[in-house]
Amino acid sequence: MYDTPAPFTEEDYAARMTRAARDVAETPLAGLLITPGPDLPWLCGYRPTATERLTVLVLTPGSEPRLLVPSLERPDAEAAPGADAVRISDWRDGQDPYAAATGLLLPNGRYGVSDTTWAIHLLGLQEALPLTTYRPLTVVLPLLRAVKDDLEVARLASAAAAADAVYEEIVSVRFTGRRETDVAADLAHLLRERGHSQVFTAVASGRNSANPHHRTGERTLKKGDMVVLDFGGLKDGYASHLTRTVHVGEPAEEERTVHDLVRTAQQASFEAVAPGATCQEVDRRARRWIEDAGYGEYATERTGHGIGVTAHEPPYLTEGEETFLVPGACLSMGPGVRLPGRFGVRIADVVTCTADGARRLNATDRGMAIVA
Repeated sequence: MYDTPAPFTEEDYAARMTRAARDVAETPLAGLLITPGPDLPWLCGYRPTATERLTVLVLTPGSEPRLLVPSLERPDAEAAPGADAVRISDWRDGQDPYAAATGLLLPNGRYGVSDTTWAIHLLGLQEALPLTTYRPLTVVLPLLRAVKDDLEVARLASAAAAADAVYEEIVSVRFTGRRETDVAADLAHLLRERGHSQVFTAVASGRNSANPHHRTGERTLKKGDMVVLDFGGLKDGYASHLTRTVHVGEPAEEERTVHDLVRTAQQASFEAVAPGATCQEVDRRARRWIEDAGYGEYATERTGHGIGVTAHEPPYLTEGEETFLVPGACLSMGPGVRLPGRFGVRIADVVTCTADGARRLNATDRGMAIVA
């Protein structure tokens, strides 16, 4: 069993919306349009299903947050934990929802829009207000959800601790003679036992471990296999993500060498995380170790990405990403080396940027575990 964290309060949601509006004031945007998806519940606590009916939260500098919902869904919106921090209005079936939205927007405004906004809604807004323009939210405000407060970091740390416990248990089970799907099922079961409401599991063995996006299959594990375990999910609304590479029986010399290299590269990228560092600098730090060892062409994955209420979110630790890290940014960091047709290695942890560097939220051993 595990302790359920205290729920976020109206004050928490009000603070997030205030910060978002303040961030907008520092851009050329007129405001933000937030539709169903991860942004909406994070900002105001309302978690509707995305449908053909328009739901939109409008955040503009100097104005109170406005939430437009279908009338039949208004009771649910009013019951959301952050509802008292927004002004709610509605539209009825048979009315034009986009006409209802025009009163909340500037006729020639430029707005940041949730990446998950359905095309039908964005096109409807453009038709109703043809002089408005729109930009993806993660392009104009890439750190909006990326910067976590202490309560969010605590939830991520709890999810990470649960994933650590799962790994400590999975390395004690038998791998030889079992299928990838069997080990993946064990991981899923253990994650749910430790409080995860959603899970993902990827088990890649032998040659499959050289494929960064291998889908867990029916291959039977055998002695001599390198096995990449990539797993996590959502616990209390926040993501875990842990990747470790284990070996069935004693590894060959090159397998151990590559594993040690990836572990060193991951440590180097962790040490590069600090306020003011750019995401590409963190990626370059890991990649430099791999390239200097002669394996650069086999490091095809980015070093990592943001993590929070979703497993993948901005910012991205990759070449060309010049976003500066700030305290509270939380990252899933995992460089890898994949040798096609032979084997692959990846090691990933969740890390948070602090005022003076970085802190790992995953504490389990990053060395190569030998499994039976």
